[in-house]
Amino acid sequence: MQKMQWEPIEKEVSAWTKMFKDFTTSLLPSERRLVDAVYEGNTAISDRLFGNLARIVLFYLFTFAEAVMMTKRAAEKLFKFLDIYETIRDGIPEVEKYLSDDWLIQLRSAASLINNMLGEGILTIFGELENSIRADTSKTPVPGGAVHPLTRYTMNYLKLACEYRDTLQQVFREHKRTDPVTESDCDHPSRSQEEATENLDDENNPGSSSFQMQLGRVMDLLDANLEAKSKLYKDQSLSLIFLMNNGRYILQKTKGTGEMRSLMGDPWVRKRSSDLRSYHTNYKRETWTKLLQCLSHEGLNVNGKVLKPVLKERFKSFNAMFEEIHKTQSTWVVSDEQLQSELRVSISAIVIPAYRSFMGRFSQVFTPGRQTEKYIKYQPEDIETCIEELFDGSPAQQGKKR
Repeated sequence: MQKMQWEPIEKEVSAWTKMFKDFTTSLLPSERRLVDAVYEGNTAISDRLFGNLARIVLFYLFTFAEAVMMTKRAAEKLFKFLDIYETIRDGIPEVEKYLSDDWLIQLRSAASLINNMLGEGILTIFGELENSIRADTSKTPVPGGAVHPLTRYTMNYLKLACEYRDTLQQVFREHKRTDPVTESDCDHPSRSQEEATENLDDENNPGSSSFQMQLGRVMDLLDANLEAKSKLYKDQSLSLIFLMNNGRYILQKTKGTGEMRSLMGDPWVRKRSSDLRSYHTNYKRETWTKLLQCLSHEGLNVNGKVLKPVLKERFKSFNAMFEEIHKTQSTWVVSDEQLQSELRVSISAIVIPAYRSFMGRFSQVFTPGRQTEKYIKYQPEDIETCIEELFDGSPAQQGKKR
């Protein structure tokens, strides 16, 4: 098995799981009935024969589990290890119903040894997720500020892991060794660790506590990694879009998974939502505040008269800046439809009223005809249309003016 690829082993594990369940729920009871019927009245013989049969079959079943555990540890193997762990844990009590006391000691000893090995393997593999996040040091930014593949992989991995919540909590409770606390851990406790344990009684449910702490560490590592990746973008606005995209994906995945949602807790969810609002606010300030400065009335009037050259420059600056924003940010990616809509609506809410007011007040200063068309290139409806094209991930189409 050590020479095999993991994909065929996964299929073997699925077949083994079914075989183990069939053995404990169907084959074993029928064999017990058979041996009791054949040796009716001679319990010693029937117990010995049946105990040997169960021992031999379980030996082969356990040997397979040991062989799987001897393969190289990797994050993607976690869920099959958990399947094996659950199968043995849930199956052994069924076997115990049909064994005499002499065989129970051997069975429990063998099962305990296997599950201890499995438990330690599961903890090691789960720890590999942290290592994979640390190892992702790519210096190539994701085009358009989209959700990073590391974010998708990590959150989908955690989502699936949380489906095994009870089993993982049991593993952490029964098999986790206490990690030494370093001085830096005491000085700088993890935010997620604090939040994850806020409403937790460690004494009553230490497995839950340890598993939550592990989730918190993974989330913190992912946050730090994404923060570093956001700095790869030269455009601060795009960096904020990247943080918004990934933050939204993490939050939605967590809220959409009941087990993960309850493990991370309300304070964590509120903090995430607050972070997203901050990114949104900072993005608008970074991109659109500069544009709105072009629509300022300050410095346009002197002694009650509009300074036409200054007004021309304001419109020219607005047109050039808006076209550049439209051209650039249409290629950026916001795949979450709700987030995309929220961004467009909030941009429209600050830009269009300001532009409509500015244009309504000063458009009559220009001579009707070519001069007006030269400086007032966009109607408010055109601005709205262009904003609706932002974050589509495709090059902007020029010339969409009414």
